[in-house]
Amino acid sequence: MNEIKPLETGPAKRRRSLTVSVGGVDVGGTAPIVVQSMTNTDTADAQGTADQVVRLAEAGSEIVRVTVNSEAAAQQVPRIRELLEAKGVSVPLVGDFHYNGHLLLTKYPDCAQVLDKYRINPGNVGFKEKRDRQFATMIEQAIEYGKPVRIGVNWGSLDADLMAKLMDENARRPKPLESQAVLRDALVTSAVQSAEHAVELGLPRDKIILSCKVSNVQDLIAVYTDLAARCDWPLHLGLTEAGMGSKGIVASTAALAVLLQQGIGDTIRISLTPEPGGDRTREVIVAQEILQSMGLRSFVPQIVACPGCGRTTSTVFQELANEIQGYVRAKMPEWGRLYEGVETMQVAVMGCIVNGPGESKHANIGISLPGTGEQPAAPVFVDGQKTVTLRGANIAAEFKQIVDDYVATKYPARAGK
Repeated sequence: MNEIKPLETGPAKRRRSLTVSVGGVDVGGTAPIVVQSMTNTDTADAQGTADQVVRLAEAGSEIVRVTVNSEAAAQQVPRIRELLEAKGVSVPLVGDFHYNGHLLLTKYPDCAQVLDKYRINPGNVGFKEKRDRQFATMIEQAIEYGKPVRIGVNWGSLDADLMAKLMDENARRPKPLESQAVLRDALVTSAVQSAEHAVELGLPRDKIILSCKVSNVQDLIAVYTDLAARCDWPLHLGLTEAGMGSKGIVASTAALAVLLQQGIGDTIRISLTPEPGGDRTREVIVAQEILQSMGLRSFVPQIVACPGCGRTTSTVFQELANEIQGYVRAKMPEWGRLYEGVETMQVAVMGCIVNGPGESKHANIGISLPGTGEQPAAPVFVDGQKTVTLRGANIAAEFKQIVDDYVATKYPARAGK
């Protein structure tokens, strides 16, 4: 008889990287993987931008990036910070610079001072003979104000001169590589060379974060696998221009899950295209759910719910699952302030007797609603034990109360609360 060997599960140990502090939030090293987001407001609209930053921070974004593309935007960055402080929001702000960052950072020192990090795109920092000079100016500002820098390469704005050089070198190979492979190499080379140049200019190595963004899943995996092997800087992961709705969510999850499973990645952003009038915070929630589903971090209690089948022709369990999920997310800010560990709680809302009781027993709290033709009773399980059976029209309210009571008695109060 063959010996049954235990299966090794879980993500690989995080690769070793430097630790970079961004406004008091550690990125890299042994720090938890950080969730980032970006506003889509006009930064010159200080109030509108500050309001969106608040919403993103309340949703769980730990770093927020804002576009700084004009003098009006640069002038309003200090005001945005004032508005955030007035609301008690201290989330780090990153300035996203392209083309004119060297001018804005030098002309508006208050902007340069109040930002917690600068994002520099080597492909858009300047062209020809101006490139090195303008890149150096931005790095000098980072040095003067003690700010970290994310050197963020994007295949939509890759350094054309570098790409042409690598293509020429590839053409002279006995066996030239495919153009896509050269493109991936150009992305990584641009990021690493730019970072090394920043160090030569005097920027400390622990003030640099790198990213190489593409919009194709397989290319992103290949690029970051190479980048991780070629440097010890923290890496910011994200599938750029991921798309809308389910396409953007699935593509981002497919790419990032592979890399995170390999121990690659120190901070992530999900670049979803919002639907017209859509909620920008969705990208934050998706990022959290990726990390939590992989067991890398916990943010909010997880709701387990069955997909439904012919046994569950009633929509009662669907409605309850949706209501409980919204309730738990709404309560989490309060619970998180009062109790330790509540974000690891699991709640099951099941639709019939087939898997309902069993799945409910696996969760911290579970309810098994009656399926089609079953008795109109809903047993509730707490830590694997049946505690009560709910009936009637007030099941939702009664189950919420059970959840509230469980949180208050199961999880220890935070010190000083």
